[in-house]
Amino acid sequence: MEIRQTTSEDYDLYFSTVTSAFGQFFPTAAGSGLMAAFEPDRGLFALGPDGRPIGCSSSYSFELTLPGDAAVPAGALTGVGVLPTHRRQGVLSAMMRRQLQNCRDRDEFLSVLLASEAVIYRRFGYGPATYLHRLTVDRSAAAFAVPQTRGTIEMRTRETSTDLLAEIYDRYRRTQPGAVTRPRRWWELGAGQPPVAPEPRHVAVHRDPDGVADGYATYLVAGDTLTVDETIGGDEAAAALARFLLTHDLVKTVVFRKVPQDSPLRWQLRDFRAAEPAGETDWLWVRLLDVPRALTARGWFADGELVLDVADGFADQTGRYLLTVRDGKAECARTDREADLSLDVSDLGSVYLGGTPVSTLVRAGRVQAHRDGAAEDADALFRGERAPHCLHWF
Repeated sequence: MEIRQTTSEDYDLYFSTVTSAFGQFFPTAAGSGLMAAFEPDRGLFALGPDGRPIGCSSSYSFELTLPGDAAVPAGALTGVGVLPTHRRQGVLSAMMRRQLQNCRDRDEFLSVLLASEAVIYRRFGYGPATYLHRLTVDRSAAAFAVPQTRGTIEMRTRETSTDLLAEIYDRYRRTQPGAVTRPRRWWELGAGQPPVAPEPRHVAVHRDPDGVADGYATYLVAGDTLTVDETIGGDEAAAALARFLLTHDLVKTVVFRKVPQDSPLRWQLRDFRAAEPAGETDWLWVRLLDVPRALTARGWFADGELVLDVADGFADQTGRYLLTVRDGKAECARTDREADLSLDVSDLGSVYLGGTPVSTLVRAGRVQAHRDGAAEDADALFRGERAPHCLHWF
């Protein structure tokens, strides 16, 4: 089996290979929408004996925001598939090894993905790190219990809002752990899903009392249901936009599709039960490619010291590390000291952004604590300033 890099001439072949691998006819045509932002220098084909693709994988060049507002390069894995005729023959593993090496060659010490199936990517070192759910709100019971915030809402069309939405999103993602970039070319190409893809959407923009645009929501009304693609902005902007959406006439139900773990919306309503959560799911998965670099790159909000015994069999990088945190900064180096915690690199990916308590993984039997209090110490150490959240689909 040969693995080769894709070229700018390979888009149609790549798209057809993905289509065959997933067994679906995607609604967007090749060259638009679904993978319009394809980066040919990051794509791979696995070739069979006849030279035709039997598998493919690619990645995007993103930045990932870490706790402490550090934004670092991350390879965002996407478009991964093996033809049904060649599965369970080592094709995926070979492509994954090359993809991870390609990330390292680009000096990326993190890789991220959205998992089509949760059981596939743990064996390659990825762990679920951000989560989201859906909130369905009965508009007739959606009165707010908190005062209305200052600021104004203005209506825009999707066609005239690209620059403004891109600007607001970029400011937001720089302070939201777990958020990734939406490169300018994504907006220009209409790649991915709305609101980046230019499908018809209503746009509500929030401006603060000084007139600065600091949040937006994009939505669609079908029948008596209003469905929100995403709400972007800080707490005040998000509250104002939610209030606006929940007072929309001729609507019985408002569905917020991608709500973060720590959303305050239910607590802002007089009737707590008016907002019904459902569809909780993992979203962004994280893979550490260089443990010391990754742990020293993020910010920290408690002082402490831990020895982590990290198993990384797929990359052959198993090691024991001393993590020392003082005044928000970490040092991390290999050590021979006895471990406080033993864990797989995939579980380190899950706790890395602060969205998964280490103690939960200890209780689940995924992480082993070797002294009393080690799990609680790790919880305090890895906790971020807010829950990590990723909205972007790739």
